[in-house]
Amino acid sequence: MAHEETVYDALDAAHGGEGQWAFGTGFDDPLAGVDTTVPDGVDPADLGAYCLMLGDDALVLCQRLTEWATRSPELEEEVAVANCALDLLGQARLLLARAGSCGVLGRSRGYATGSIPDEDALAYFRDADEFGNHHLVEVDGGDFAVTMVRLFIASAHRLALFARLRDSRDPVLSAIATKGVHELSYHRDYAARWLLRLGDGTAESHRRAAAAVEVIWPLLADLTTATEVETRLAAAGVAVDPADVQDELREVFGTVLERAALSVPPWPSPRPSPGRSGRHTAEFAPLLAGLQRLAREHPAATW
Repeated sequence: MAHEETVYDALDAAHGGEGQWAFGTGFDDPLAGVDTTVPDGVDPADLGAYCLMLGDDALVLCQRLTEWATRSPELEEEVAVANCALDLLGQARLLLARAGSCGVLGRSRGYATGSIPDEDALAYFRDADEFGNHHLVEVDGGDFAVTMVRLFIASAHRLALFARLRDSRDPVLSAIATKGVHELSYHRDYAARWLLRLGDGTAESHRRAAAAVEVIWPLLADLTTATEVETRLAAAGVAVDPADVQDELREVFGTVLERAALSVPPWPSPRPSPGRSGRHTAEFAPLLAGLQRLAREHPAATW
C-alpha cells in the first residue's frame, strides 16, 4: 500500500536520509504528507479513541520492556528486547499522532502544550485515568519468564489484530498495521522461542515458566470483549472486534504452551477491559510517572 512507506519515510526523508531525526526535539509530523482525512461515515472521535487504545498498549508495553535494559541474561537478549521496545515505541508514536489528527487533544482535559507535537502531548501530559491500555501491558514485569510470557501473549494478540487492520478503511491505520505486522511477527516468535526454552528446559526454568503463565493468563480476559467504540468501528470496516481473533489465539497459545511442556489453562471468561475505560492497577501510576517525569518537569525544554 502506498501509504505504508510514506508514513514511515516521513521520519527519514525530512533530513535527507541521514538519520539525523534521532537527535534532538525538532521532529517533523510523522504523518506529514499523508492524507489524514477520516473515512466517510466514521466518527473522528471514535477513530481517535481507537488509535489511542492501540497506541497506549504499545507505549506502556514499551516502557515495561525498557526496564530490562542492562538486566537481561545475555547481551544478545539486551539487543532483542530493546528492539522490541523500539518497534512498539514507533507504533505508539504513529498511532498517537493519528489520534491527534482526529482531534483527540481537543476533547481531553487539556494541557497547555503549546507547540508540543500531538503524540508527545498525549504520551506525556495525560493522567493515568486518561490512558486506555489493557492491564496486560502495565502489570509489573516480574522475572524474565513473566516478561516473555507477557510479550508472547501481547504480541500474538496484537499481531492478530494488525493482520486484520491491514484491510481497515482508514488508510493511515492500514499503513501502520501493514508495517507493524512484520515487527509483531518477530516479537511473537522471539518470545515463543523463549517459552520453549524455559518450559522444556531445566526444572527451575520450567517452574518459572509455569508460574509466569499463572500470573499472566487471567489477564487474557481483558482482550476478549469489544468496547462500544470497537463495535461501531468494526461495523464500519475500520477496526477489529476482539471476538474475531479468539479462535486464532486459542490455537496459537495452545500449540506453543504444549510444545513448551506447559499446561494450557482454561480460557478465561470474557469481561470488559477495565483499562480501556481508564481503570488501572496500582502498578500503573508509578510506571507512568517514570515515563512522564522529565517532560512534565521541563515542558518547554529543547535539546
